[in-house]
Amino acid sequence: MSEQWTTLAPWLFSSVVLVLLLVQTVISQLQIRMLRSQLKSRCDSLGRELHASGSGNIGMGHRVVACERKLHELATTVDEMRQNDPLRISYDEASRLVELGADIDDLMNTCGISRPEAELVSALRRKHVA
Repeated sequence: MSEQWTTLAPWLFSSVVLVLLLVQTVISQLQIRMLRSQLKSRCDSLGRELHASGSGNIGMGHRVVACERKLHELATTVDEMRQNDPLRISYDEASRLVELGADIDDLMNTCGISRPEAELVSALRRKHVA
């Protein structure tokens, strides 16, 4: 019987190892399927989040471009208004005349501004020079 046991033992041992390996393979396959499913779910979720974020950024980019365009238009309009403002021209002229030494009466007569305006331009220009 011992001789029979010694001839069967390696086959029995091999069979047990083979069954254990098959069980391990089945368990591993189940774990791999579960992990793949979780990974696919996570990738889909991240893809949706990325798409939503990208769409929001694109919309925000369009709004920023529109605001920049409007800001540029407003800046151009303000510059045109400054250049075409007759009062600004008279104040610039008055400031230049103060630099040349004109008094308040000269400013009023030459630039067509009131006495308080002429006094203010004169005071501001002198303060700026000092």
